[in-house]
Amino acid sequence: MVDKYDKVIAVVGPTAAGKTELSLKIADEFDAEIISADSMQIYKNMDIGTAKVSEEIQNKVHHHQIDIITPEKDYSVADYQDDVDPIIENIFQKNKLPLIVGGTGLYIKAVLEGFSLPDMEPDEELREKLRKEAKKNGNEYVHDKLKDIDPKLADKLHPNDVRRVIRGIEIYKLTGHTKTYYKKKQKEAPPRQQAIKIGLTRDRKELYDRINKRVDLMIEEGLIEEAKYIFINYELDDKSTARQAIGYKELFNYFNGEYDLEEAVRLIKRNTRRYAKRQLSFFKRDDSIKWYNISKINKEKLFKNVLNHLRNNL
Repeated sequence: MVDKYDKVIAVVGPTAAGKTELSLKIADEFDAEIISADSMQIYKNMDIGTAKVSEEIQNKVHHHQIDIITPEKDYSVADYQDDVDPIIENIFQKNKLPLIVGGTGLYIKAVLEGFSLPDMEPDEELREKLRKEAKKNGNEYVHDKLKDIDPKLADKLHPNDVRRVIRGIEIYKLTGHTKTYYKKKQKEAPPRQQAIKIGLTRDRKELYDRINKRVDLMIEEGLIEEAKYIFINYELDDKSTARQAIGYKELFNYFNGEYDLEEAVRLIKRNTRRYAKRQLSFFKRDDSIKWYNISKINKEKLFKNVLNHLRNNL
């Protein structure tokens, strides 16, 4: 063990890659406390569908950012940054190692590198006005408005991605600066935390097979009953964050009679696979991540290589 830790470890990658098992091994070896970077594990009563570690494991290794709010409440990237900063400081003060683990890339990026967008209340009136304009005049009409304001962002967004197009316009209207400006500002800023980043992935077929099996296991373990409890006991509108959680939103629609259970399960698997693909795309943009493909290496060798890498860089 080093005299005093001053770096954060982050274990990242797509859902079902194997992050939890590796993180527990690291925690055991380096006396680390785990900080969950999962945008849905923050919610109480959403356990099976978010693949939370058991209470037994949480009692053995201190976990943070799990079960911190109820599902009807919203929680932003800025909230996560505000909550996790003091947690990291506290772990350092105990001469323990902060270990961030999860697949919500924006959470991890906010803590390690900074979240450049200003904290601002949404302008619902502006959003509704732009949505009506898109409906009346077509998505291209609103996209052209963004092009006049922030051409670089407009080039990256398809006109049909109306939500992000509107968000780009809203940022400019509320702050006087474009989203592109804030992104450039973030890139120029020094990192907020020194970090060693470990990325886990698998060959696509193996990863997708694991996702499909994991969904089947969640159903066996009681995901339908868990989702039913959330559905009955919390008032979640269509915009609430928890309402969008994969595994829950499909079952909520099933409860509403939009399709049968078989279709709900098929959609959970499909949407989880698509989410894993987006996660990989996000993390692959970060050149500082050291990647391990678990399809190409056995578990013992993975643990050995990762632990050696950490010993050499802490």
